[in-house]
Amino acid sequence: MRNDYNSAPPLVMHIDLNSCFATVEQQARPRLRGRPVAVVNRRTDQTMIVTASYEAKAVGVKLGMRLRDAKRLCPGLIGIESDPAKYRYVYHRLLDIMNDYSAHVTMKSIDEGIIDFTQAPKAIVERGLETIGHEIKQRLRDEIGCAMRCNVGIGTNRFLAKMAASLHKPDGLDIITADNLRDVYATLKLTDLTGIAGRNEHRLNAVGTMTPLQFLDTPAHILHSMVFQSINGEQWHRRLRGWEVDDIDLGVPKRVGRQYVLDSFNLTFDQILQRLHHLCESVGHRMRGQGLSARGIYVGTRTFGMEGDRRRSYWHASYVSQTSFFSNETIYSLARQLFVNALPDIRDINVHCYLLERDENPQLSIFSDRIARERAVTDAVDELNARYGEHTVHAASTLSIGRVVKTKIPFGSTRYL
Repeated sequence: MRNDYNSAPPLVMHIDLNSCFATVEQQARPRLRGRPVAVVNRRTDQTMIVTASYEAKAVGVKLGMRLRDAKRLCPGLIGIESDPAKYRYVYHRLLDIMNDYSAHVTMKSIDEGIIDFTQAPKAIVERGLETIGHEIKQRLRDEIGCAMRCNVGIGTNRFLAKMAASLHKPDGLDIITADNLRDVYATLKLTDLTGIAGRNEHRLNAVGTMTPLQFLDTPAHILHSMVFQSINGEQWHRRLRGWEVDDIDLGVPKRVGRQYVLDSFNLTFDQILQRLHHLCESVGHRMRGQGLSARGIYVGTRTFGMEGDRRRSYWHASYVSQTSFFSNETIYSLARQLFVNALPDIRDINVHCYLLERDENPQLSIFSDRIARERAVTDAVDELNARYGEHTVHAASTLSIGRVVKTKIPFGSTRYL
């Protein structure tokens, strides 16, 4: 048994809003409180559930389940279409609360954030993180709404803090240190560990590791050479013991994109192009919002066969430019040129820009005057949309499409929030 655990005081706090979207809807609509609620992206029984309230989860309603199937499990289930504006508001209010305690705050997703107290003011740290955790819970209720709840986890690294936040949902507060680490692992399964899903579980089982405690006691060289076959083995060895390995700046993202399942399967090609144009405008807005330009563009579609045939067909095409581009017009022009070769019977469309780079010092070219004018117009449009709402100013060909292709909130990214 190895016991080289991190015995330093736990100074990392993980905050997880409980059933975030459903809870926000219950806060906004008091008559929904205490009732089973499912948030979906479209008002149809075939749509997938994005999140469910704890009242719905208690009877077996799960993320990814079709609303129609969920209503069979829970006849009183109330389906609510997602409302991104509400969730953005709560996200920013939570971020404001967290920033009051440390300058080192990272939002991992729209409903999860980390506070690193290692460089926080001494007066704050001396108050104790458990006290601060309870205070944040109370501020969430006082400053956002009485129905809001969160789990708080405290640990010596990000992994243990996240694990602690998952132990007693909803509305729990737990601390994992070197003293109780083994006791906590003894209550868990391998797949309860963040980052261990079916594939990694099989790898661990293949070397006789069946439980988190056995995982903890597996030597680093075994994890490296026989399980993960990479440096990831040493990282897991340290991560499980409370040493920080996940505080990483990922730098420039690899791509910025959007995908959309068509609202009708009887659309004409021109109608599909309208939706593609709308997606290209969103991609351009998101890319420029991060100070990026791109050199590559990818367009893909998915189709289905005849009625009853579940075989899927995929089509995609891409293009790499010698110079970077940034405007909505250029993105759509390139995407449309690729899209004319798409297969028929389209079910969804996907467009993303890649080979991204910082757009701080754009390279001058013989077309610098044209690029300067294009940038000035693009910046003016972005400023108006930032002030009055996304797609306030947009291409005439996408009129009314915004009511169909609605912006949804991603769980795994905060880049666009």
